[in-house]
Amino acid sequence: MSAEPMTVASMLTLLFSAIMINNVIFARFLGICPYLGVSNSIETATGMAMAVTFVMTLCAIVTWPIQRYILNPLHLEYLQTIVFILVIASLVQFVELFMRKYARGLFDALGIYLPLITTNCAVLGIAILCIKLNYNLVQSIIFSFASALGFGMALIIFAGIRERFEVTDIPGPMHGAAIGLITAGILAMAFTGFSGMVK
Repeated sequence: MSAEPMTVASMLTLLFSAIMINNVIFARFLGICPYLGVSNSIETATGMAMAVTFVMTLCAIVTWPIQRYILNPLHLEYLQTIVFILVIASLVQFVELFMRKYARGLFDALGIYLPLITTNCAVLGIAILCIKLNYNLVQSIIFSFASALGFGMALIIFAGIRERFEVTDIPGPMHGAAIGLITAGILAMAFTGFSGMVK
């Protein structure tokens, strides 16, 4: 895909594919920890989605030139994972400091899950995937942004369903994690309906 020039159609295809068809949670099974952990309310899910979108997109902007102009020319590709984790950790620290100062309520609501973006396999996985798929910088940014949107969409949908659980009569053995995991599985199956729409 990277050998061809980017057209509006190819950009839209990449966007749709990353959000719906190859959703980072439902198709790639990355980012499951925050998906299950921060989806108790739409407010915290939205905050986490925004933070991950910022970090994931910015990560693509920073890691692509590092890979292209530092790691590849110096034949240090084996350091990719370590370098990318350091970049992600730095970006998360920036987001954490910003939210602590300007969005204290959201910072307190996210709690331990905000620093866990550092070890969120979705952020690292998408950064590495951009390199593996041989995307150029523009494609990497679009793919990372769209993947983050897909992550946020999945998180918010799941949070909305879990909020309904609070006022729904659920059989005793299904309370808590059981109904959550069953719902997550049904959502994943529903999204497989998009597979095959884009080659």
